[in-house]
Amino acid sequence: MLAPDLRNKLLRAVDEGFDAQLRFLADLTRLPSLRCQEAPAQDLMAGALRARGLAVDRWQLRVEDIQHLPGFSPVAVSYENAWNVVGTHRPAGASQGRSLILNGHIDVVPTGPLDMWRHPPFEPRIADGWMSGRGAGDMKAGLSANLFALDALARLGLAPAAEVYLQSVIEEECTGNGALACLQRGYRAEAALITEPSAETLGAAQVGVMWFQVKVRGKPAHVAYAGTGANAIEACFPLIAALHALEDRWNEAKHPAFAGHAHPINFVVSRIEGGDWTSSVPSWCTFDMRIGLYPGQDLAAVRAEVEATVAAAARKDPFLAQNPPRVAYHGFQAEGYVLQKDTEAQRLLEHCHAAVADAALGQRAGTGTTDARFYGLYAGIPALVYGPKAENIHAFDERVELESLRRVTQAVALFVADWCGVERRE
Repeated sequence: MLAPDLRNKLLRAVDEGFDAQLRFLADLTRLPSLRCQEAPAQDLMAGALRARGLAVDRWQLRVEDIQHLPGFSPVAVSYENAWNVVGTHRPAGASQGRSLILNGHIDVVPTGPLDMWRHPPFEPRIADGWMSGRGAGDMKAGLSANLFALDALARLGLAPAAEVYLQSVIEEECTGNGALACLQRGYRAEAALITEPSAETLGAAQVGVMWFQVKVRGKPAHVAYAGTGANAIEACFPLIAALHALEDRWNEAKHPAFAGHAHPINFVVSRIEGGDWTSSVPSWCTFDMRIGLYPGQDLAAVRAEVEATVAAAARKDPFLAQNPPRVAYHGFQAEGYVLQKDTEAQRLLEHCHAAVADAALGQRAGTGTTDARFYGLYAGIPALVYGPKAENIHAFDERVELESLRRVTQAVALFVADWCGVERRE
């Protein structure tokens, strides 16, 4: 464990750099790094890493490089402007400590109607101890914590005595292919710390996530003779109801990691479109659904159950019985993940958190997914999810609590110093 003197100096060093950290977080939040628009924010990250003397790897994702790997999710967009960034610190001499991945994602979700935000989502504001803005909490605050934890060491004339890979990835909100591309590129370490917003708790487990579309056909007719047609939009309603019944059955079959959740599995109809003309019975409709699944559920079996559920419901409709809906997969095909218990990395994070927060590190099972699954399931790397308190992520008026961010940055700095060891900066 770190000597008390070094620990206290590191905590003060984070404090001394915190105003600069908030300015950086605001600059990063101003950049609307929506899917396929992340490049300017990645340029800012690459510049910040390069300015700190890290070797910067900025590369374009290619589906053909990763589509054969476990954990890959299908892509329905072009990766023409899809860029990952990794900054690498290497010790001056032979490594004296343990290597570490500090991971965060740069991509953010859409804002929804702008008039429903209290303030413009890409104009970050600080008020009452919080910074608001799309991505401020999920998870540009975590990226800033990773970067400024290393700054705290540098402020003391120190650097990690082992390899540290600071990753700024894309696609976390829709496929996870950014983190997968880091593994494909050869980035490995003895632990990974992912500073997702977790209210200063440790992610003990997370559900898997699957995205799919149900494509429904109908029979067009003039609405004056609506009974002669088959309404594709209205035909979706019983299909959706059948899928929600499947959701209920899965929630009744509890997983031990989610015993404290009354409803860990969520099926959400997230998008729907259909029809061509207001005075015509619609001949087509497509709805998107996001579903959760338990750790250990086989993805192929989940897909088979979804398809069987849709098919059974469709057989009750005279038209759909002869013209069955089609299920198509795009985006997340993510397995659930349970953190390996009581690893050395976990024990150290618990110690670092307690040193900063003066409280034990709590744990929680998350009903969403993170990139932790890639490291834990496919690379054998202990993957710790630990980040600041944020509110309204994926919603209006997203924000992150600044004192929580300060504490997390301090805990990350302590973790890096202890896990990697320290040496004098050259």
